[in-house]
Amino acid sequence: MKITRLSSLSEPALCPRLVIKVGSALLVGADGAPRRDWLAALVGEIASARGRGQDIIVVSSGAIALGARKLGLTKGGRGSLADAQAAAAVGQIALAGLWAELLGTHGLTAAQVLLTLEDLEDRRRYLNAAATLGTLLGAGAVPVINENDTVATEEIRFGDNDRLAARVGQAAGASGVLLLSDIDGLYDRDPREAGAQRIPVVRGVTPAIHAMATGGSSSGLGSGGMTSKLQAAEIAEMAGMALGIIDGRPSAPIACALEADRGTLFLPRGRKPARKAWLGGRMRMRGAVHIDAGAASALARGSSLLAAGVTQVEGAFARGDAVAVVGPDGAVLARGLSEYDADECARLMGHPSRAHEELLGYAPRSALIHRDQLVLL
Repeated sequence: MKITRLSSLSEPALCPRLVIKVGSALLVGADGAPRRDWLAALVGEIASARGRGQDIIVVSSGAIALGARKLGLTKGGRGSLADAQAAAAVGQIALAGLWAELLGTHGLTAAQVLLTLEDLEDRRRYLNAAATLGTLLGAGAVPVINENDTVATEEIRFGDNDRLAARVGQAAGASGVLLLSDIDGLYDRDPREAGAQRIPVVRGVTPAIHAMATGGSSSGLGSGGMTSKLQAAEIAEMAGMALGIIDGRPSAPIACALEADRGTLFLPRGRKPARKAWLGGRMRMRGAVHIDAGAASALARGSSLLAAGVTQVEGAFARGDAVAVVGPDGAVLARGLSEYDADECARLMGHPSRAHEELLGYAPRSALIHRDQLVLL
């Protein structure tokens, strides 16, 4: 049995563990106050899902917007990085309290988890986060997760909770991710244009699918857009998870969308091994290596990346850092962990393996990126 339609995300047999992402524009009104009635109805849906046997993880935006109101900051608290961090510090308390209060009315325990990009990019920290989520779910709690905007900076942050939700789902071993948005799915063009058609099911995020996306959030409160949702779908499909985008604006939005089968469902691809799924979902690359057509063909056959096929090296990465592998047409073909630092890669590129010991002055490794540390996209 597989997930084939949006309604499958509410079936415990098909989706035993579901991540629900709630955006700022849904949770917080234009006046900066929480939309309690709407949130109470959503929490009722979460309680129903728990009652039918599903584990639920919530990824909730809204801390910056709530904190900005309390502090009297303009632009919703996003006028500067300092404003956003200060607003988040205040708003996280309000946001956690709101979830704890409303979940508590259904006898459910909320657990706040604040994550940064590095918590899920670093392998050890990723495994720690995964273990914590597993323990919380096993104890019957509902993890409520947000990016730790109080300490995150532009260089080390997710920037939107769509991709965070997909990465959390991956870490938690979820079967599905549901993004509650201010639009009811992916359209083949800007949905404001006449004749725009909603795409009900997507089988693989391709360049043509990316071309349909528009960038910004229409509300002005959120930080994501359709582009970030497609990036989340790519992370999800690589981890073997289904991802749905639905209109979160109605009361009890999940039932409204799933019963009417209205939204967009991104079908999962075959689940990759856990380490490769983690690597494929990484968002921060330390550099890139460009390869020729021969090397690209070898990678497609399952080979490791050899230096002979490398044509250019970018970045200042060290051994063990994640790098992008760029094909001759400029498209990113793979991600992997480099066996050498950038300077060594530059010295080795284009040279056959038999010349490496002389070039380096020590016995070389078997590949620039070993196939066990490389994932095709």
